[in-house]
Amino acid sequence: MTKHYRITLLPGDGIGSEIIAIAVDVLKTIAKQLDIEFIFQEALIGGSAIDATGEPLPAETLEQCRHSDAVLLAAIGGYKWDDLPNAMRPEAGLLGIRAGMGLFANLRPATILPQLVDASSLKREIVEGVDIMVVRELTGGVYFGKPKGIFETEPGEKRGVNTMAYTESEVERIGRVGFETARKRGGKLCSVDKSNVLDVSQLWRDRIIKLAPEYPDVELSHLYVDNAAMQLLRWPKQFDTIVTGNLFGDILSDAAAMLTGSIGMLPSACLGTSGPGLFEPVHGSAPDIAGQDKANPLAQVLSAAMMLRYGLDEPAAADRIEQAVQQVLDAGYRTGDIMSEGMKLVGCREMGDALIERLESSK
Repeated sequence: MTKHYRITLLPGDGIGSEIIAIAVDVLKTIAKQLDIEFIFQEALIGGSAIDATGEPLPAETLEQCRHSDAVLLAAIGGYKWDDLPNAMRPEAGLLGIRAGMGLFANLRPATILPQLVDASSLKREIVEGVDIMVVRELTGGVYFGKPKGIFETEPGEKRGVNTMAYTESEVERIGRVGFETARKRGGKLCSVDKSNVLDVSQLWRDRIIKLAPEYPDVELSHLYVDNAAMQLLRWPKQFDTIVTGNLFGDILSDAAAMLTGSIGMLPSACLGTSGPGLFEPVHGSAPDIAGQDKANPLAQVLSAAMMLRYGLDEPAAADRIEQAVQQVLDAGYRTGDIMSEGMKLVGCREMGDALIERLESSK
């Protein structure tokens, strides 16, 4: 019996429309092979939504996403909208959709593929075999805490305020995701905070420690965020699963991404307790190369694989996509961001065509 899934596509800005087109082609190819039907519908978010509607997250977009089986997002933002007030910038749409869909957990893998070890800026012996999952809390912390804003405290003097705040229940629910994720991987969980300075981090650490007895098969450790950043560069293979707050997770996951050679290779999943998840590449909208067929679509394609695996419970389809990515890399295809000597430089479209060819030859 054919399975039907309604997928909302959010191309967003910059290279978004180019890379999401490749992911859609890949999904359509997989669908024919595995008796699946995807019903795709597009919606506006980010800068494109601002231009069309005057706001970064139209109510219609959020409503459509909530009634989908999964949401596939490309990228948002660009220089064009940098001078807008924070509440009206494209990034506000991203924060809004996470909160509006209740997506509190962000899973960001940083796995270095054997074909790309030498593309990393770190030495081979440091990065070879790196396989890290960063579990980032998404809907709390300093990005959502109140009060926030820029206030005039006295004539000619302004003060910027952002509040980092977490409740015990918020820490507990992301902590459980961290423990459960570590349990399915290497059984090691590192909780990252700044509890030597921040009261909110002390609450975080206390609550994570209280959860630990429920997961006796998971080895729990703790690091301050500054030390964690250093350790990611010094010896990343010591990490298996990292759980941390919104701000720290934002920074550390991008740092971990660069261990792999290119942020253009990494997908992510945003999940809640129920309802559809949102799946997106870690990289940005790259407006400087938009429309030039230079973008790397592999992170978008791998995000579609994460959608199949974590959002739609279609692991066989996810496996096929991930295998196709490995095969095109084995064949030497490279976009500019992961190019190395002796490889074949291709554009976004040609990389997509190579993926389709592998999928069709392996059915």
